[in-house]
Amino acid sequence: MTVSWKLHNAMGPGLVGKEPGTDHPPISLERMLDLTRDAGVGTRRFDGVDLSLYMPHVDMDADDGAFQALVDALKSRGLVCGSVVAPVWGDLGGGSAMGDAEQRKRFLAAVEKSCRYASRLREAGVRPYGAVRIDSADNPTRWAESPRENSRRIADTFREAGRIADGFGEVLAAEGEICWAGMHSWRHMAELLEAIYRPGLVGFQADLAHTYLYMLGYNAPEHRLLNRDYSVDEFWEAYGAMTRALGPWTLDVHIAQSDGTVFGSGAHDKTGRHCRADDPRGKLNVAKCARYWLLDGDGVPRPAIKHICWDGCMISNEALEAPATWDKILALMVEVSESTAAVAKRG
Repeated sequence: MTVSWKLHNAMGPGLVGKEPGTDHPPISLERMLDLTRDAGVGTRRFDGVDLSLYMPHVDMDADDGAFQALVDALKSRGLVCGSVVAPVWGDLGGGSAMGDAEQRKRFLAAVEKSCRYASRLREAGVRPYGAVRIDSADNPTRWAESPRENSRRIADTFREAGRIADGFGEVLAAEGEICWAGMHSWRHMAELLEAIYRPGLVGFQADLAHTYLYMLGYNAPEHRLLNRDYSVDEFWEAYGAMTRALGPWTLDVHIAQSDGTVFGSGAHDKTGRHCRADDPRGKLNVAKCARYWLLDGDGVPRPAIKHICWDGCMISNEALEAPATWDKILALMVEVSESTAAVAKRG
């Protein structure tokens, strides 16, 4: 059996950190879809996109005509949808997963709405795989006021969110980032998933840029795995330790490059900076890092992961609007898929 992963492009970079009326306004979904469709490396093309389920890209409250227009927009470009981002944050109508009863109720309502919408895309024939992406919708500073109690609340909320997702035939992938409460270090993330304990239903979304910051101990120096002057051998030893803890929980993988710095823009807190695929400051051997997430400890592909997605959030609009940017991204994605397949073992 041939080992391969479908290649996707995240639509979030057209939204995250973008501000209307500035030199970095949001990029429309139609434009992001066109840039994705038009990218090419030989005969290879992107297979699909991962959608962010909030405006100005998607209006989940719109009528059936708007829903069908989105389905048609994907089909007409030969693309499918994979994973989707649930708008769980307070400024978009959600609420903190560790907040009071009303906040957690809004969080769960956002998850339910997103799962319902995602299942509609599946029923419409344009979403053959993928997860619903969530986070705790709060920050590490507030979490630190009562770590044990706040982690317990997040676990309870995520467990209930998993029950909701299961009712729609969906799974949840919590994206670990240094900016999210109770998810801001690799160890806190692993402990949270253990506390939830819904394997295959509530899991981890591994982003190569964000997990690199995990190893450097941003926002959780007590869990640092690497010093700044690390050697190559030390890097891979640390990477192995992190992925042994989080790899078995992984349901979704974001391919990304990082220069090891943090960055925030617009309403988004500072988090691991995403770099261009060919950024000379990039610290990661992207293809090799991806193997640690896509393959289990025996080198067998993790069966839940059907696609990989490029994430370039908070990269400049100038770079995002350049067609050559997407050709280079696609070339890297092809390298990741083919090089990982070449060393994968059959289960």
